[in-house]
Amino acid sequence: MGRGKIEIKRIENANNRQVTFSKRRGGLVKKAKELAILCDAEVALIIFSSSGRLYEFSNSGMRQTLTRYNKCIDPSEPTIVEHREERQETTEVDILKEEISNLKVKQMQLLGKDLTGLSMNDLQHLEDQLNGGLLTVKDKKEQLLVDQLQKSRLKEHLATLENETLRRQVEELRAFLPSSECSGPRCLDFYPVNGNKTIVEHGAVSTDTVHNCGVDLQLGLSFEVCRKRKAPERENCSSHSSSRRSLM
Repeated sequence: MGRGKIEIKRIENANNRQVTFSKRRGGLVKKAKELAILCDAEVALIIFSSSGRLYEFSNSGMRQTLTRYNKCIDPSEPTIVEHREERQETTEVDILKEEISNLKVKQMQLLGKDLTGLSMNDLQHLEDQLNGGLLTVKDKKEQLLVDQLQKSRLKEHLATLENETLRRQVEELRAFLPSSECSGPRCLDFYPVNGNKTIVEHGAVSTDTVHNCGVDLQLGLSFEVCRKRKAPERENCSSHSSSRRSLM
């Protein structure tokens, strides 16, 4: 036997009324969940029991659903404009997502990956793009090399000019310095001659003495020390000459 039709009216028995409330509340919440999932709808359910207890369900948040409900009850121009802007933004987001997906596919194809499904014309177009990009990269590289070469040549030219300037300055300094033929002082500078007579004509010192004196003066010895060192040599020389005269 089938179930009989239940008369829709308030159940007088409190226990039966509570049991029926619990069962039908559960069924109603289940149907609301199914409706939200199957139909992608925004569902909100609010139930107050006879005792004042609150039961609610919402798949998008009760506050957000109530706000939207209040705006729909009292529609105004800003609300309509806001919904239009939301739909427009959603459409733009979908378009951007699609463009990003296409760009990712093209990037993979330029890297030589994911070439399945491409026709001969598509592959030829891809090859032309790669060749064009390669030529652009080569041109940029050559331009950078030319710029570096020009900078190097400019630095070399500046260095050459600087070296030439320094060389001229050195030559000018050398021109101001006095030129000397001897590296050390001469003995005649310390023992000057009288008139046209030479040192040898005075009979005081010999030519060897003069030469040795010049060497000693170059070593930093004074003229007096030179004469003292050469005095024994002169005495030996004079005794030797007198002995030769006596023999003759």
